[in-house]
Amino acid sequence: MSTLILALVAGAVIGLALGALGGGGSVLAVPALIYLLGFTPAAATTASLIIVTATSATALYAHATSGSVRWKTGGLFAAAGIVPAIAAATLATRLPEAVLTAAFAAIAALAALRMLKPPPPEQQPRPIRPARAAGAGAGLGAVTGFLGVGGGFLAVPALVGVLGLRMRAAVGTSLLVITVNSLAALASRAGTSTPLHWAIIAPFAGAAILGAWDGKRLAAKISGPALQRIFAIVLLTVAALMLADALH
Repeated sequence: MSTLILALVAGAVIGLALGALGGGGSVLAVPALIYLLGFTPAAATTASLIIVTATSATALYAHATSGSVRWKTGGLFAAAGIVPAIAAATLATRLPEAVLTAAFAAIAALAALRMLKPPPPEQQPRPIRPARAAGAGAGLGAVTGFLGVGGGFLAVPALVGVLGLRMRAAVGTSLLVITVNSLAALASRAGTSTPLHWAIIAPFAGAAILGAWDGKRLAAKISGPALQRIFAIVLLTVAALMLADALH
């Protein structure tokens, strides 16, 4: 299979995940770029941030039109994460790639296990506590910068568990957080010498953007608990593969 076709197929799958689940796009993009398209880990990390930024912004617009984005909560999360994302990205450039891969796998697995827990009974939305939201947002921003991913795989459970958003609102709101955090992480990498293979990145991103629109329609047909289970299974699979590679 040609590189172009692989890029289009991988991009479409990642777009579906990001549009339907509000996260997981960069979790899937990094291993796809490395193992399917031959990118180095450093190049894959930067390329995935470009792809996920474009895709999450598109998916954000789709979710916003249906009213499933909580702008105040998401804005607070995103603003609190900008500085930690930049600082953590700087730190990450000084650590071995195997360490970053293992840390990524561990955090992804923990998030997946949390999502596999039975959902709590439906509750009334909680009032937003600015300090709590800002603290969680700063933590998510640090993870984004440190691991070079959008952070949606942690944003969704944080928005559900910490702030009590319903699953659909958490999915839509997480896309705002992903977009801003990914842009901040990209800004911190702007001066690096990592090569960018636009002949692969551009079609990959285009397919992901188109897939995100279909993912939004898929999300409207699947219940919140089912979305959580799908999200968790994807994360556990990716975490296992990445951990095996780090320990190889």
